[in-house]
Amino acid sequence: MPDEEKIAVVIVNWNAGESLDRCLQSLARQTRPPHRTIVVDNASTDSSLDGLSESYPSIEILQQTENKGFAEGNNLAVAHADDCEWIAFLNPDAFAEPDWLEQLSLAAKNHPQFSFFGSRMCQDNNPEILDGTGDSYHVSGLAWRRDHGIEESRTQRITGEIFAPCAAAAMIRRRDFLELGGFDERFFCYFEDVDLAFRLRLQGGRCLFVSTASIRHVGSGTTERDSDFSVYHGNRNLVWSYIKNMPGHLFWIYLPQHILANLAALVWYSLRGQCEVIFKSKWDALKGASKAWQARSHIQANSRVKPGTLRRVMLKGILLPYSKNKRQAG
Repeated sequence: MPDEEKIAVVIVNWNAGESLDRCLQSLARQTRPPHRTIVVDNASTDSSLDGLSESYPSIEILQQTENKGFAEGNNLAVAHADDCEWIAFLNPDAFAEPDWLEQLSLAAKNHPQFSFFGSRMCQDNNPEILDGTGDSYHVSGLAWRRDHGIEESRTQRITGEIFAPCAAAAMIRRRDFLELGGFDERFFCYFEDVDLAFRLRLQGGRCLFVSTASIRHVGSGTTERDSDFSVYHGNRNLVWSYIKNMPGHLFWIYLPQHILANLAALVWYSLRGQCEVIFKSKWDALKGASKAWQARSHIQANSRVKPGTLRRVMLKGILLPYSKNKRQAG
């Protein structure tokens, strides 16, 4: 990455409370400051924006009148950052180490064959526990955050290729993001980063985990993990992502595993007392399948890689998604 290439950091906020201020403090300490910092506020009803303009006069706040979701919020900010070559996404409950942006910049410069970069994420309340080292994708259509909840001492991850970065702390070339159509706004939130990375890979792009680019992440800062909201969107969107992106004959080969994974989800979440929301998510996924298939026609027609190439970066094994060691796979 040439030094003159500019980076915009994008934060989509919705009722993040004091975390947003702490996030912006971490950006103020960067050894490579961003050219622009853009906060999209999705009609927050808390005090998270109070005093930000005075404390951080250089930030740009795009105030929305309704909650447009993570996907559309980021798309609005990327379109707004029209003088920047790179976009760094950062959740409002993610706190960057001082050299985070510099390390991502160096990775882009030293690894020009990659265009989407992920960060080393630690749990904020216990930095010895990893929050994730990139996203893994299984041939069934399931995806999960690699190394989530794992003690860092048990897995010394080095910089290397991943299927997708977690968009809580990631960087992508703006040109590529726009050419791909950005995040799928129908997703609203959850799984949109995996979907984007899949589309990037179908165009021949690649994703890199940067072990030296570190952040601390609260996680589920504005929506609880395994809440009805996250269960609904995550389980609906993984179906749409599979329909849109699984290439060629792999779609049909792994369709039985995809169906099995969805049936397993119906059973699992029903046993957890979330029967209504999991069945609604799958029903809405089916209702929206025709639009996902229309998107698939365009995506697959413009694919530049062979299905076997994509298969090599996916996880396999019919029982792997149900293994207690799955998060360390990949």
